[in-house]
Amino acid sequence: MYQPALALLLCTVAAVAGQAATGQKQKVADWTNKYDTHFRKYAKHYFGPDFDWRWFKAQAVAESGLKPNARSKSGARGIMQIMPATYQEILEQNPHLSDISDPRWNIAAGIYYDRQLYRKWKRKEVPIGERLLFAFGSYNAGYGNVLKAYKRARKKHGE
Repeated sequence: MYQPALALLLCTVAAVAGQAATGQKQKVADWTNKYDTHFRKYAKHYFGPDFDWRWFKAQAVAESGLKPNARSKSGARGIMQIMPATYQEILEQNPHLSDISDPRWNIAAGIYYDRQLYRKWKRKEVPIGERLLFAFGSYNAGYGNVLKAYKRARKKHGE
């Protein structure tokens, strides 16, 4: 099938982009557990108690190397590398997320945004086992870009 291959490609691109943004590769030994309580809490809050919070920590490692002061050339900020405009949209639904620079709120906003993207892919009837991968690809490359690729792949493969 084309969908798993596309999802894997998108996640690989996201990881490479994250390494490029931080300027160095990350080793598992370099991962801090300092923010694990935030990843656990907000994964449970936005995805439910049975969801593995480590997906979001891995995303943050790829995005920023878990560096709370990380900034990309395009302006993305914090551990989850959220664009300020995206953060403002998130704040409209979550006014309690007070500061994009605070690791707690940055992580909460990033996982919230992952949930919104996950729901968009659910409406496109992407199989449940692939939705998170499409959400991660959309988080990094933009929903519209991934949607265009998805539609092209569906058209090419006759689905």
